[in-house]
Amino acid sequence: MHEMPDRPDRRIVVGVDGSESSMAALRWAVAHAKGFDAVVAAVIAWEFPTTFGWVPKPPEEWDFEKIAKEKLADTLEHALPHVGHVGVRSYVRKGHPASVLVDFARGAELLVVGSRGHGGFAGVLLGSVSQHCVTHAPCPVLVVRGTGT
Repeated sequence: MHEMPDRPDRRIVVGVDGSESSMAALRWAVAHAKGFDAVVAAVIAWEFPTTFGWVPKPPEEWDFEKIAKEKLADTLEHALPHVGHVGVRSYVRKGHPASVLVDFARGAELLVVGSRGHGGFAGVLLGSVSQHCVTHAPCPVLVVRGTGT
C-alpha cells in the first residue's frame, strides 16, 4: 500500500493517464469539488513496460517517473486551461494504475475515472482499470464516459 501524503479530510481522487476520458474525469471532479468541500487529487501511475512476461532492461536515460510527471502536467494544462489548478494536487506513483488508484482512494469521498484510457484493449466498453476500481475501491466510484464536462 502506498503511503498517502498529508491531505485534508475531504478528497476526490481522479485517475489521470492523458486520455480524453481521463481529462473528462478530471474536469468533472474539479467542477464538483466545491460541492463536496474537497480538494482534487490527480493521480497518475507508471510501471516499467513489460511484454508477454519479459521485462526489458530500460535504457539508462529513460526516466518513467519523469515521463509520468510530464504527462500529468500536460493533462492538467489541457483539461483545465481556464480553471487553473486551484484545489488540485498532483501525485505520481509507481505501480499498476488500478492498484494505485484503489490504494489512493482510501479515505476519499469519491474516486473518479474515465471509461477507457490508454489500456491495450481498445474494444472494451469499460476499461480494465475502471472496472477494477468499481469492484475494489473503498469509496464510491464515478466512471465518466466521453469527453464532455
